[in-house]
Amino acid sequence: MTSKVEEALGYEQARDELIEVVRRLEAGGTTLEESLALWERGEELAKVCRRWLEGARARLDAALAEEAAAEEAGTAPSEGEPR
Repeated sequence: MTSKVEEALGYEQARDELIEVVRRLEAGGTTLEESLALWERGEELAKVCRRWLEGARARLDAALAEEAAAEEAGTAPSEGEPR
């Protein structure tokens, strides 16, 4: 289950925060408890990013399917013609 804050995060914000979490984990120097909290936050951020990417993929697939259907129906310009 995602929180409202996570749902409000854009892809770029989630990605940037995830990068920072990974940097902090790789740098070390945190307690076990801090490391676990960072790991958990990183997992949450990765899910947010994955949902954004899956949504983008679905939109691209839908647009490509619509274009293919239009081409089959003869309503889309042929290759080489302006769109």
